[in-house]
Amino acid sequence: MPEEKMHFKDYRSGMLTNGIERAAHRALLYSTGLDREDLGKPMIAVVNSFTEMVPGHFHLRELADFVKQGIIEAGGIPREFSTIAICDGICQGHKGMSYPLPSRELIADSAEYMIEAHQFDGMVMLPGCDKIVPGMLMAAMRLNIPAIVIPGGPMLPGKYKDMEAITLTDMRELIGRTQTGRLIEDELMKIEEAALPGVGTCSMLGTANTMSCLAEALGMSLPGCGLAHAVSAKKRRIAKQSGRRIVAMVKEDLTPRKIMTREALRNAIRVSMAMGASTNSTLHLPAIAHEAGVTIDLDEANAISARTPNLCHLAPAGDTFMEDLERAGGVYAVMKELTKKDLLDTSLLTCTGKTVAENLAPVQNLDPTVIRPLENPYSQSG
Repeated sequence: MPEEKMHFKDYRSGMLTNGIERAAHRALLYSTGLDREDLGKPMIAVVNSFTEMVPGHFHLRELADFVKQGIIEAGGIPREFSTIAICDGICQGHKGMSYPLPSRELIADSAEYMIEAHQFDGMVMLPGCDKIVPGMLMAAMRLNIPAIVIPGGPMLPGKYKDMEAITLTDMRELIGRTQTGRLIEDELMKIEEAALPGVGTCSMLGTANTMSCLAEALGMSLPGCGLAHAVSAKKRRIAKQSGRRIVAMVKEDLTPRKIMTREALRNAIRVSMAMGASTNSTLHLPAIAHEAGVTIDLDEANAISARTPNLCHLAPAGDTFMEDLERAGGVYAVMKELTKKDLLDTSLLTCTGKTVAENLAPVQNLDPTVIRPLENPYSQSG
């Protein structure tokens, strides 16, 4: 029968390919270089927030290539599109600061429009900075098709003379030092060039790295992804592995609302408190929850905080950095400490297809000076 010849797949994207009435759709797909064999494969969106303006996103075009390699290896068809990305740091001090938070909604909306208009089967999301990570997580929750998130990763800290680890926060303090005559302008200008030595999100536990770490804590990123540095081969390997994994997630129908449950969101709040992470997480986690009709409010965050020991003092609140936390075992090592008193729900499913408990099984705290043991916290509350 002609109809049987034109039935290519049972995936969601079959809406574009199956049946005689989709001849024009197939012609459009063929015009992009697909062939008939490709029509039977899952169609995976690579949602990229690459821009040449923002250091946290400057490298995402390259990272997307590794994602696409993994998707192709696993038998999927990758199709990349872009969202906007705004840098909070560059926006500060002028009218531009009115735009980052509203941009979160625009990012979520643009992902929704592209995914729904083209009936993708799954998506790999490549965010980086403050509002882009939650914007994409909101889109994932809203759309509820298989999704995996690969934040772009932290940049390395800068070095200059006896300054061993410079972050963006230090640069703002150095402005005051120069204005009060304790640092000459020529020296400040030299430090500017050394402070942020390459691509990635600012090398402190600000909002960007907080939300990247919490994507992992939520179960939406592969283990180790949140702290794999932007310049590292590890980040590129995780990108390729994520590309492979999303094809399997489509076949398993493993969707965000099966992962980012209310209990997972509570886990994320607890991890945020244990890490001493950005207070902006209290803006973003409720917004992600809202997309699934779940309510998470400040009272709940305060209640969780009261029972969560603070285990990390990371810059700008302390003198350890993102690379130190990664070396100590990363987000999962913090989570492993919290399991000592059953402070996390470890029964929850993650994008690996395994539970939190299964993912945590091999994890160790490799440096108790960076991640304090649960029995010796900085404070008893987050």
